[in-house]
Amino acid sequence: MEKTGKLDCVITQNIDDLHQKAGNSPDKVFELHGNMKLVRCLSCGEQYNVEYIKEKLKKGIEIPDCEKCHGILKPDIVFFGEALPSRVQDAAIKHSRNCDLLIAIGSSLVVYPAAFIPVYAKEAGAKLVIINIGKTPCDELADIVINSKAGETMAKIVKTSKAV
Repeated sequence: MEKTGKLDCVITQNIDDLHQKAGNSPDKVFELHGNMKLVRCLSCGEQYNVEYIKEKLKKGIEIPDCEKCHGILKPDIVFFGEALPSRVQDAAIKHSRNCDLLIAIGSSLVVYPAAFIPVYAKEAGAKLVIINIGKTPCDELADIVINSKAGETMAKIVKTSKAV
């Protein structure tokens, strides 16, 4: 959908680079829960690739620290109880409030604050499509609910949208 110009962004809770691997531009993917390929310093915010840290471990450095400030490093993901990164959350909210159509794909929409994203879109006048195998709390808000597998459904949507 991005290649056809019909996708503004992807707002995701995935932490595994799934959307980038699928071909989405990294600057169009807002990873609300972070990315396991990165490590961040808790003191200064410096970011490192996880492969870089693995190399340090292989060289015998037992507990790698930040090269910039010697702070503690942790995977750049949101652990249970932590707040979402404000920059990413703010961008996701802005995009959801400025879209024409939001498609929630393969989500139960029960993990907050991410579950508010479809609500922000609807409140701003966007159409909402939910594609999920099970019911969600937002089904009543949706213009269209498709109870089906995400991959199969999106393949049909992409095929149909190319014909339009």
